[in-house]
Amino acid sequence: MSFMFGGRPQPSSAEKIAAAEAEIEMISGMVNRLNQSCTKKCIPADYREPDLNKGESVCLDRCVAKFFDVTMKVSEKMQADQQSAGGMGMGGA
Repeated sequence: MSFMFGGRPQPSSAEKIAAAEAEIEMISGMVNRLNQSCTKKCIPADYREPDLNKGESVCLDRCVAKFFDVTMKVSEKMQADQQSAGGMGMGGA
C-alpha cells in the first residue's frame, strides 16, 4: 500500500538477496584492491623477518587511511553527481 501513497515499493526477497550479493562483491573487490595496492607499496618482495617492522607498519596504516579517504570522497562525489542528475530529470515533469 505504500506505493499508492507515494512511497517506494518494497523490494522482494530476491531483490534483497541480489543487492546483498552485489554489495558483498563490491566490498570484496575493494578489500582486494586495498590489499594489493598497500602490500605492493609497503611490503618488500624479499621478506627479511616474519613480523612487520615499524616502517612497514606505519606505511600500511597510512596507505589504508588514504585508500579509505579517497574511496569515501569518490563515493560522495558520485552520489552528489547522481542526485544532481536525478533532480534535473525530475524538474521538467
